[in-house]
Amino acid sequence: MAKKKAKTATKKKALTLNDIYDQVSRKADTQGVKINVAETKRVLACFFDVLEDYKAVDAFDFVAKGLKRAGGRRR
Repeated sequence: MAKKKAKTATKKKALTLNDIYDQVSRKADTQGVKINVAETKRVLACFFDVLEDYKAVDAFDFVAKGLKRAGGRRR
């Protein structure tokens, strides 16, 4: 019987909120729209402030709808 190669577990670095801000900023900063990380952080912080005003179930529903819409757009 052939030996199976042992899988080596590679630990991925846990994403932080700042990592997400950086990713959003890179996607949003195009030739037509110039947005930096500081502006991205401010806008996303405002988004979270708005979500905070809703019950958790409603806030997650908004996020789920946004994810569904994003899934429909191929970048």
